[in-house]
Formats: sequence, C-alpha cells, structure tokens
Amino acid sequence: MRTSEALPQIIQGGMGVAVSNWRLANAVSRAGQLGVVSGTGVDTVLVRRLQDGDPGGHVRRAMARFPIPGVAEEILRRYFRADGRPAGAPYALLPMYKQAVSAAKQRVTILANFVEVSLAKEGHDGPVGLNLLTKVQMPNMASLYGAMLAGVNVVIMGAGIPREIPGVLDAFAEHRPATMRFDVEGLGRDETELLSFDPREHWSSAPTEMLERPRFLAVISAASLAATLARKSNGRVDGFVVEGPTAGGHNAPPRGALQLTDRGEPVYGDRDAVDLGKLRELELPFWLAGGAGSPEGRRAAIAAGANGIQVGTLFAYCDESGLAPDVKRRVLDAVTVGTASVRTDPRASPTGYPFKVVEIASEQQPERRRICDIGYLRTPARTAGGKLVYRCPAEPVDAYVAKGGKEEDTIGRKCLCNGLVASVGYAQLRAESVEPPLITSGDDLLRLPRFTRGRSSYSAADVIDYLLT
Repeated sequence: MRTSEALPQIIQGGMGVAVSNWRLANAVSRAGQLGVVSGTGVDTVLVRRLQDGDPGGHVRRAMARFPIPGVAEEILRRYFRADGRPAGAPYALLPMYKQAVSAAKQRVTILANFVEVSLAKEGHDGPVGLNLLTKVQMPNMASLYGAMLAGVNVVIMGAGIPREIPGVLDAFAEHRPATMRFDVEGLGRDETELLSFDPREHWSSAPTEMLERPRFLAVISAASLAATLARKSNGRVDGFVVEGPTAGGHNAPPRGALQLTDRGEPVYGDRDAVDLGKLRELELPFWLAGGAGSPEGRRAAIAAGANGIQVGTLFAYCDESGLAPDVKRRVLDAVTVGTASVRTDPRASPTGYPFKVVEIASEQQPERRRICDIGYLRTPARTAGGKLVYRCPAEPVDAYVAKGGKEEDTIGRKCLCNGLVASVGYAQLRAESVEPPLITSGDDLLRLPRFTRGRSSYSAADVIDYLLT
C-alpha cells in the first residue's frame, strides 16, 4: 500500500505466540481491515510446523519465494519431516538467542517472519502488519528484516520503549546494517552494550532493490510516552496504539505504588488513563485498544479523535486464529456457562509486566517441571565478575540463583514461551508429560456471549461485520 493511504479503522491485534497467524491476518486484510501477524516466537513455530510435515504445504510454498539463495533449502533439510515426527518424539529445538548468534540462527528468524508475512499477503492488496515485543530484544532485528523482505506494510511494537526501531526500519529499507542498545542488567552508568544486525551478511551479492519502509505504530499507555517517541525517536513514528489495562497479554504496570485487589490483581486508577487531549495535540493517528472491541467501542473511539480501534480477544477465538481447536472450544464453552475468568497476574510473566491469564473454574493448571529451552524472555545480565549470563525467573530456581538472580523473584513465575507455544498446538513432549497451554485474553472475553449469541464458532469476517455495525 502507498504510504499516503490511510490505514483502516480496525487493527486486528498481534497476539503471540502465533495466535495472530498468517491465516487470521490474511482473512482480516481480505475484509478490508489491517491484518497483523505476531512475529514473536515465530521461528520456533516455523520449525515445528515443518517437523509436523507442513500440512497443506503452505510453509514450503512461501519458502519457495524467499529471495536469499540457499536458505530455504538448508532449513528444509534440517527440519522438514514429510511424514511428521515419529510417535512420542519431541520437537527438535532451536538454539536460544544470545547477544551474538550465528548467521544460520538469524536466517531461521528472517525466513520465519518472511513466511508468515508472505502468506498473510497472498490473494489480496490490503495492508498487513507485524507485531513484535520490544522486551524480546535479541530476535527483533532479524524479524523485522525478514518481514520487510516479504513487503510488510506496518510494524507495531510495545512492551517497552521502541524509540530505536524507526531508525532500524530506515536502515533495512536500504539493506544497511543497524544497531540497537542492548539492555543488560548490572551495567555501570556509563556502560553501553549493543545489538547489531547486518543484512548484507546474508547475501552472496548485495541486493540493489530497496525495500518498502513500513509505517511504524508504537503501543503506548501514556500520552507522555507518545510525545517522547514522536519527538526523540531516531526516525519517523507514524502513529500509536493506545492500550489500556483491560487488554490481553502484557499490560503496563499501574503508576505509583503497587496495590493489589483481594484476587491479587494490580489496581489501576485515574493516573493510568491516557490523556487523549494531549495525544491529539501530536497530530498523529491513533487507535484505542483494550475493552474497545464492540460497535459502541469503535464509535466512542472515533468520537474521541481516534482513527479506530485495535481488537484482539474477539479475533483470538475465531475460526482462522492460531489457537488450537480444543483450546478455543474449552474457553468458549466456559465463557458460555460462566465458569471462565480473566486474571491480571502481576507475577506470571518473567518480564515483570502484569500478564492476563484465562482461568476456568473447573480446571486446575497442571504443575510443570521448571525448564527453560526456548528462552525468548531471558534477561541478559553482567555478573559481579563481568560475565554475561542469560537468566529467566521461570527457569529452574537453582540455575536462576546461580546466575545472580534472587530466589524471591522466581515465585509465581510461569514459562510463557512453552505455555503460549502449547496453546497454538505445538506443545513440547517431555519424558514425563506434555507442556500445558497457557491462555491469555483481554477482559472482553467475558462479553463474548453478547457477540456469539449461542454460536460455537465464527469467522474473522463475522467479527468485522459486528464491529462495523
């Protein structure tokens, strides 16, 4: 799409891991709105799809279009199993990300994001977006480059302050190298570490055709952050998604001292409401998210000066979303009979951000053995001796403490990486169990019966028709 064209009223939320998959984004974009794929963890999803035999051949069809010679063939050789995995065989794992990784590791991430965006763009001329988490630092530049190779039109990023991303997009449009600040715990005040990515390292001869520079929308929870990003980012910011604490996934923590309800949820107050008047003064388009997924929410957003709304939860349970069919059925059944709830858990996420978790009264989340073998949420830290380590408060407690972490930080933490991957049907097999799914949704989940009206399934087009009434 041309950069002068206005984006649609409805942005489909970029829900990871692979809930917002290519099928969902494709369906939304075909219907004239902004379909968005989640790029977080999609390299793991890619290799697991291949190990399951790539039903329908969709992944291989997109891989055949990948422009960097030899990459698709090498990854097919390593991971594709025409007949799927043998019964009882676990998935082969990718190496976990570090500050510096091999070119081969980067190429899996580049290819995975290319595949997801390329499939989302098939068969229509509408815009397609990519959602990434700023907090998941290490794969992000490879993810962005892969998506840009596929012609992604919009990049949406939150869960942090993405002020360096616009400059990265500018560089990658010309296949130039880029660097970003690498957030490492334990650094001195004047110490800085960097992440770097050079697209030219992956080509045998330098490409000459420039890539489309996608529009950049930052996810914000305060007008002051929007103003900072608009004025101090290292490149152009094209707009904002204003996300409130009722949205699914990660939420911004409340401002001020943390207070908890009787259910152990953070208390949000007037200070956490975004000043839309100050946001309008920036004269950049914005979309409201979190509790806006209704016709009334859309109309109220536009009346407040927004260009539209971002909606996640309604799309999460539609036919095209990546949630495993049994997960959709269990949650929809529980919502219908009133046994589902959404809890904002201040401890679940290893990131330290509050995280929305779906709970079903008749089910008890099974205990799992702590294991960290995907590692997207590992935090880099310098030990007292200067060694760079990677730790996650959801990993085995002894390992976390041995790397300088505090034992009390491990209490209540959940492995989002394995849990979210399991929720989209790619649960890892363990010797003693199968990884259980972890489901996240916004508060709008409990209002789903108003939309479904007794239906056991619905399409992305049904959601759009409802929102536009």
